[in-house]
Amino acid sequence: MTVRTYAVSLDPEESIQGTRTPSRVRRILLWHVHGSWTTAFVESGHTCVLPLTPDRGPDGRGRARTWKWPSSTVEVPTEQLHDFEVDLVVLQRPHELQLAEQLLGRVPGRDVPAVYVEHNTPRGEVPDTRHPLADRSDIPIVHVTHFNALLWDCGRAPVRVVEHGVPDPGHLYTGEQKRVAVALNEPLRRMRFTGTDLLPRFAAQIPLDLFGMSVEQVPHRLGLPGAHAYEDLPQTSMHTELARRRAYLHPLRWTSLGLSLIEAMMMGLPVAAVGATEAYEAVPPEAGVVSTDPRVLVDALHEFLEDDEHAARTGTAAREAALRRYGLSRFLDDWEQVLEEVTR
Repeated sequence: MTVRTYAVSLDPEESIQGTRTPSRVRRILLWHVHGSWTTAFVESGHTCVLPLTPDRGPDGRGRARTWKWPSSTVEVPTEQLHDFEVDLVVLQRPHELQLAEQLLGRVPGRDVPAVYVEHNTPRGEVPDTRHPLADRSDIPIVHVTHFNALLWDCGRAPVRVVEHGVPDPGHLYTGEQKRVAVALNEPLRRMRFTGTDLLPRFAAQIPLDLFGMSVEQVPHRLGLPGAHAYEDLPQTSMHTELARRRAYLHPLRWTSLGLSLIEAMMMGLPVAAVGATEAYEAVPPEAGVVSTDPRVLVDALHEFLEDDEHAARTGTAAREAALRRYGLSRFLDDWEQVLEEVTR
């Protein structure tokens, strides 16, 4: 079975919003790990069962509180899962193999079909890093980018690639503020992974606005002149604020492919991205600039700041490119093929 990795053509108006009705509804157990990815996945129309713990910790967050998820996404207290029938388990972290067995009383891959979604680039001795499921042939590894699939050593595990899908936030771009937006989560803890160490170079020449989780202390800690931080805004508010900025900077060095980059493109922002991981695939030349040289990115951002027509034109091309490759319709179609294969 071949999974399509992007739609050859997709009219922007065809971008799906709202839950589908699949031909066969399955009950799928998955943990709320990556909010943006889960937001797309739960639009499949399947019953998505999310474990819930009293503290809503990492292994039991339940439904999202800052995203709008459909009613087919249900919270189930962890102590009730043992008597809850599920058709498939979507694993996203190595320890979830044992966690699912403990909660369900069934072994993923043997007693209940399972897939493992690999969101992250490999750690350790790249490119020799061996995937935790590399020695298993009963659980397919589904990578979110071709870069991930290329870099991970997946051994004898079946490998699939289903590229990201992002709900269309709409063409929100105004670019009224001559500033550059950056969206990062936990940038101080993830310093070199998120390219946080590069921000002083940009802030010395470009007015930056930082959005995301744990960004509040970044301007002070890194000494970023003129930079502003907006701490963990609700998604709709963040989209509105991002779209008011003239351009978007994606400094990430070693994370799979930031969904915030795709969202910014869909909103119509022109982008400048560090040329690492999957950025060259995500940003075609007409949609922005991709380079491993920060000086090239600074020059591109200056052009966007000084020429609003150029910025708007580039942003429109970025939106079209993002809808074409990362539209929700293609993502859900590809996942439906994977689910059908695994549960057949």
